[in-house]
Amino acid sequence: MFSVKFPVLPVMALACALPLSGCVVAAIGGAGAVGMGAAEERGFEASVDDSKIKTDITAAYVDNGFTLFNEVTITVTEGRVVLTGSVEEAKTRVDAVKLAWQAAGVRQVVDEIQVTKEAGFGSSVQDAWIANKLRTQLMFDADVKNINYTVDVVNGTVYLMGIAQNQAELNRVIALARDTADVKKVVNHVMLKTDPRRNSQ
Repeated sequence: MFSVKFPVLPVMALACALPLSGCVVAAIGGAGAVGMGAAEERGFEASVDDSKIKTDITAAYVDNGFTLFNEVTITVTEGRVVLTGSVEEAKTRVDAVKLAWQAAGVRQVVDEIQVTKEAGFGSSVQDAWIANKLRTQLMFDADVKNINYTVDVVNGTVYLMGIAQNQAELNRVIALARDTADVKKVVNHVMLKTDPRRNSQ
């Protein structure tokens, strides 16, 4: 996390502009969440639907045991679920995907969960540094509508999710990710605004 302290109001303003971190919505409250949902390319209703899907999957993970809850990250965009994280057993990965498909409204599940015993506290700290660095770059880049992007980092691999305004914007985001220090690989699951799959059922 950042160690630099900022005045309260600028921090709140930045939070409203950046949905790239899961804790931001909780920090700014309901009104901020509504504003952010309306500003996103997917729209407010889709944002609410996606939040419900994520809540349902999270509840299923908790019911299944805290391993899934602690080790798998869920990102939902217009009913498309991307699962990232690191688990030690292949069965855990399979369970995570099966449970995700059971949530109402899910249109697709993308499994990006890594099965490895090598992840540890050190890699988690570095992953957090990479994610925060990239999120900050996107937030202050005038050529990127950062509110439409979600970033997750697992063992040096950057996973990009969301909706790009055009190919040029997406190329810029991917380039920024690749140029961030300590990034080993960039996996892109961003859809273009004009992608016909966005409207498919």
